[in-house]
Amino acid sequence: MFRWGTPDQYKHPNHRLVSLMLEKFGLSSAELEKPISAGLESFKAEIPCKLTDSQLKSLQSLVGSDQVSVDSYDRVRAAYGKTMLDLFRLRQEIFENVPDAVVYPASRKEIVDLLRFASEHGVHIQTRGAGSSVTRGCEAPAGGITLDLSRHLNRIIKINPVNETVQVEAGMLLPDLESQLQSAMREQNLDYNYTLGHFPQSYEFATVGGAIVTRGAGQNSTYYGKIEQMVISQDYVTLQGDLVTREVPAESMGPDFDGLMMGSEGTLGILVSATLRIRRHLPQNTRRFSYMFKDFASGLAAVREVLQSQEGMPSVFRLSDPEETDVALRLYGVQGTPLETMLRWAGYKPGQRCLLLGSADGSHRYARLAAANVRRRVRHFGGFPTTSFVVRKWEKGRFKDPYMRDDLMDFGVIIDTLECSTNWENLPRVHETVRNACHENANVVVMSHLSHFYPQGANLYFIFIGRMDRSEFEAYHHKVVDAIYQSGASISHHHGIGRLLSPWYPEAAGSVAFDLLTAIKNHLDPRGLLNPGVLGLGKGN
Repeated sequence: MFRWGTPDQYKHPNHRLVSLMLEKFGLSSAELEKPISAGLESFKAEIPCKLTDSQLKSLQSLVGSDQVSVDSYDRVRAAYGKTMLDLFRLRQEIFENVPDAVVYPASRKEIVDLLRFASEHGVHIQTRGAGSSVTRGCEAPAGGITLDLSRHLNRIIKINPVNETVQVEAGMLLPDLESQLQSAMREQNLDYNYTLGHFPQSYEFATVGGAIVTRGAGQNSTYYGKIEQMVISQDYVTLQGDLVTREVPAESMGPDFDGLMMGSEGTLGILVSATLRIRRHLPQNTRRFSYMFKDFASGLAAVREVLQSQEGMPSVFRLSDPEETDVALRLYGVQGTPLETMLRWAGYKPGQRCLLLGSADGSHRYARLAAANVRRRVRHFGGFPTTSFVVRKWEKGRFKDPYMRDDLMDFGVIIDTLECSTNWENLPRVHETVRNACHENANVVVMSHLSHFYPQGANLYFIFIGRMDRSEFEAYHHKVVDAIYQSGASISHHHGIGRLLSPWYPEAAGSVAFDLLTAIKNHLDPRGLLNPGVLGLGKGN
């Protein structure tokens, strides 16, 4: 519970990154010999349940006695996600905002019955997928029950090869969905294998429902789109009844109710299942590439030209700023190699150069043309080809990077991320403003990259590494979010709002829009029982 993922998995920083930590933070080799905390301590807390015996019996009658847990470990596990604040509290054994019970519904009817129970008893309900939230979206500030959808509601209902869609239950893990889609020819005798194309960094521990209700994005989103571009229809249970949208590719029937419910983060209703667009899985056609630019401005101009050229969209597309590029070259083993010597000789200097890596997917012809377009466009801006080696190194570890966060935290070094989106015109200002805030009065490594692209703009990630205690981290985090908001960027591109960003959300959304959302919340959930505090709605903010 105190670490990312499964206990038998890990990712240690390589010796190059360790050298950077020693140099940057004044650590000694002796300090790295014994961790401050390994996050493997035994869980011993006993947390009282506030539900009455009668209420517990009612819950057990609805779903079965073995599908209701009041075990303290299960309840704490259900309440915490994976933001750095969660890890600080868990390692310090600060167990707060814990539900009184965790319930594992196995059907749509059981969810309907559980919402009826909540309404009759005034019990709050939280929802949980696989617990990879980084916005405090899982907590239960008012107690009540948490519905864990991942135990039973985790199946494909139907693959439709004619429409190229999949209907899937909300609790299904993304790797399980991909495994079945990618084996459709063998397992279901279909003409093609398929892919959803949604691969966030939390991929191994993310559910379909969690992605939808937070409007998530995967690392291949420049080609496949964010999750909202994949959703065709949805099935929600609300406290006022069912909200089910039509399975059509587009319509003109007033406001978009799919769009309303996506991103609602469990505050308006419980997502039971969804129908999603899928595409043919053609990994044999993938083209990988990487390029180095002499400076960030050249890199930005090049990627914007690629996105606006109307000659194909890359799949993975990731431009690192100078500080992240220098760290990346350490991580990928390029530092000290003949390739780096060649780059220096050609004028691609440390502290200035920027790395672009990516790939192109689709049919053989499309992938080839998209990769060729990237090559042609970036060379006009001085892009130096650095082969597919860097991309393959990144691909090999892209879902394992969160494990390294735990390794660093064992020795008092924290690593966390914030992300936003903005248009091309404002992007340099956002990058400079937020980086200045990150470095102000703090000894940190600040890495930034663009990884989700559009013809009109891009997402910006900020990753900071430093030595901080919990109070220092909270103040630092608040300052960085403030800088993102003041720079004119959105405060989130794909992580969602949860409770972590809810103090900024009403002003960021605008008073009229937030009042409208509040009115919808009051109609669907007049007593504020669903996920209180998320999106700044109701108590528990």
